[in-house]
Amino acid sequence: MHNMVNNKRGNIGWKIVMSIVFLGILVMLSFRLYEWWLERKAHFVRYEAFGIEVPTHYSVHGIDVSKYQEVIDWESVKAMNVEDIRLQFAFIKATEGNVNEDRCFKKNWARAKEAGMVRGAYHFFLATKSGKTQAENFIATVELQPGDMPPVLDVEQSYGVKADKLRQRVKEWLETVENYYGVKPILYTNVDFYKQILRDEFDNYPLWVAHYLQKEKPRIYRDWHFWQYSEQGRVNGILYKVDFNVFNGDSTDFKNILIN
Repeated sequence: MHNMVNNKRGNIGWKIVMSIVFLGILVMLSFRLYEWWLERKAHFVRYEAFGIEVPTHYSVHGIDVSKYQEVIDWESVKAMNVEDIRLQFAFIKATEGNVNEDRCFKKNWARAKEAGMVRGAYHFFLATKSGKTQAENFIATVELQPGDMPPVLDVEQSYGVKADKLRQRVKEWLETVENYYGVKPILYTNVDFYKQILRDEFDNYPLWVAHYLQKEKPRIYRDWHFWQYSEQGRVNGILYKVDFNVFNGDSTDFKNILIN
C-alpha cells in the first residue's frame, strides 16, 4: 500500500513537471509568434513622408530608438528616401541605471548594422545611482566596433538630487566609459537642463542636444554635434513615432567622429 501511494505521488509529480514544461514551451512559441507578427507588421509600414518638417540644410540625418518603438524593420528604415533625405545613423538605447538593459537593444544593435546604418549606443542616466556602477552596466552590455559612434550618456532628469552631486556622478560615468573604450563619450541632454544643471563643466564633451520646434538650430550657447529636433517623426519599418536628429557637419566630419 505504501509503495502504491508513493507511485501515485510520483506519477502526479511527473505530470505536473511535464505540464509546466509544456506550458513553458507554449508560452515561448506564443511569444515568438507575436514577435514574428510584429516583424511582418513593421515590414509593411510605409509613409509617403517623414511626417515632420525636416531641416534640409543639414546633410547627415538620423533617428534614435528604444524598446518603445517595438520591433523595427531596419532595411526599410535604411531604404526610405524623402526628397533625397535618407537616414544614415541611429542612436539605440542600451542600458538604464545600475542593472537594466533595454529589451530590444541586442536585436536593434545587430540588425541596424546589418542594414548598413551607422549605430550608437546610449545609457539613460539615473541621478540617484552611482555613476561608476551605471558605467559598468553599460560596459558589460555594449561592445563597440570600428565605424560605430562614440558611447552616449543621456542625462535629462535630476530626480531630486542636488546639482553638484549629479554632476559628480555624471563625471564618474563619463570618465569610466572613456577609460574603457578609449574615446570621449557624447553627452545628451536638453537645452534647459544643460544651462541650469550641467553648466560649463562639460563643455569639452561632444554634445547631442534636444530642442524642439526650432527652425534652424538649437538655441544653446556652446557648440554641438547632434540636434534632436523632433519626437514626432514617421519612418518606414517602424510602428510608432520616432525622434529625429541631424549632425552638425558634412559627411567627412561625421566619419571623423566615428570609432576607428
